[in-house]
Amino acid sequence: MLLNKKINKCFAWASDLSSNSGEGNLARLFIKKKLCIYDLKIVTHKNIFGDSWVTHFLNYKYISPFVGIICCWFNFFKNTKIAYINYLPLWNCFLFLLLPPGTILGPITGGANYKKNKKGYFVRRYIFPKLYKISELFLSLRNIEIIFSTSLLKKYLLKKTIENSKFNFIFNYYKLNIKYPKNIDILIYYRNHSNKKKFFPYSLIQKIKNFQLKICVVGDHLNIPFVRNYGRIDNIKLINLLKKTKFSISSDENLYSLFFMECINNHVKVITDYSNFKKISHFKKNFVFINYKKIQNLNWLKKT
Repeated sequence: MLLNKKINKCFAWASDLSSNSGEGNLARLFIKKKLCIYDLKIVTHKNIFGDSWVTHFLNYKYISPFVGIICCWFNFFKNTKIAYINYLPLWNCFLFLLLPPGTILGPITGGANYKKNKKGYFVRRYIFPKLYKISELFLSLRNIEIIFSTSLLKKYLLKKTIENSKFNFIFNYYKLNIKYPKNIDILIYYRNHSNKKKFFPYSLIQKIKNFQLKICVVGDHLNIPFVRNYGRIDNIKLINLLKKTKFSISSDENLYSLFFMECINNHVKVITDYSNFKKISHFKKNFVFINYKKIQNLNWLKKT
């Protein structure tokens, strides 16, 4: 058999394939690394319903996965290999219960760092861990390769599950690019998400303004006067900005995000607090550790 010959047909459901979201880019990476050997047919809810009110309704990420389950079963009975690429949070135990036998599962995602707030903390802190255990049970009954996007969820898993799983699939995104001249001091990825924004270092950004640095923001709008917001941009535009960028700032919610991988690929150093030093086991040389509470001088950012 030729090495580049597709071995058989595979139907793959993806809830998101967009180039301006972490989920979409993670799905593209999984397709490239894990599904390239198949004669692949990828379907999203947009392929089924087109540009209609149904599409906009199903675009809600908690609903479209169940449309995907139906599509997977339909193709399963046609004797086709099945892959479910995303959205795959470990708390959604229904996916691991209802998907057809032998389904290839894209990287399983999920957070493990939560801060107290009025919205969502109780569910994330107390309900999610119980759902994780139910999902783990269903996964143990499937004779498949279990792949996690990061290692954040390890602390919730049994030793046997850990031994039978692969973690940090996100590291497959590492690909060092050519280094270009840089004129943006700091580029920040901001998400106005109930949990993620609790980890965002607002106080640090306020302190940075005193040093007259060029600060740009991608993602959701950050309502701070001295920054330039680019909004939600596709991956190509993001990379072009990162090529010109010296530093970024980490989110404690997930130190090894897809955005972080894009940073190191483009020679961008990532600023984080000293408190994260022991948490960082990979790519440590790409981080810059400072004390957020005792910032005295950041002029070195401009001189770098």
